Amino acid sequence: MPQLFSPGANTLFRTVLIGTPFLLIGTVFALYRIAYSPYATQVGVPVDQPVPFSHQHHVAGLGIDCRYCHTSVETSAFAGMPATATCMTCHSQIWTQAPILASVRESLSLNQPIRWTRVHQLADYVYFDHSIHVRKGIGCVSCHGQIDQMPITWKANTLQMGWCLECHKHPDRALRPPSEVFNLNWKPAGDQTLQGRTLAKQAGIKSIQEITDCTTCHR
Repeated sequence: MPQLFSPGANTLFRTVLIGTPFLLIGTVFALYRIAYSPYATQVGVPVDQPVPFSHQHHVAGLGIDCRYCHTSVETSAFAGMPATATCMTCHSQIWTQAPILASVRESLSLNQPIRWTRVHQLADYVYFDHSIHVRKGIGCVSCHGQIDQMPITWKANTLQMGWCLECHKHPDRALRPPSEVFNLNWKPAGDQTLQGRTLAKQAGIKSIQEITDCTTCHR
């Protein structure tokens, strides 16, 4: 009876047995790295806008408060985007003919809103309310990063479920006095965790079990 396998078949079989687990582990690791890479999360990737708005210039440079443009952040789930009239409050007086603001002037004259590109986009099945976070003492920086230093806006954090849950499991690490929520440069005077526990009691933060329950964000 002729030989079915060549002399090298045993070596090939051993190689496959040993190599397959490493290949599977390597594939899983590669997929994990891709899922958390800027390619997938868009963290640190500047987003093109119809008007190159600079938070660095308007917030850090001119000292404009977040709520001047994002008017509903304290009362609504959505922080709100400024109407063109808000932009023109200043730009009807300064930089009135600047080419860079042509889209803003056109938006006002046609009475059509500027189509800004969303930077922080959550999935449709995720419920997020800006107002409750603001009222409980979560600062803008916690989610949006040091946005007053961004000449063009980008995501500072992944906003993936694991990232959100980490904060919900340890709210004391992020809480600040309500008066400092919109202060992008605020730092705790003492121990953040100790102060956070006190603020959590004052703000009536629910138990960790409740705020990490699936129904908190998935409704």
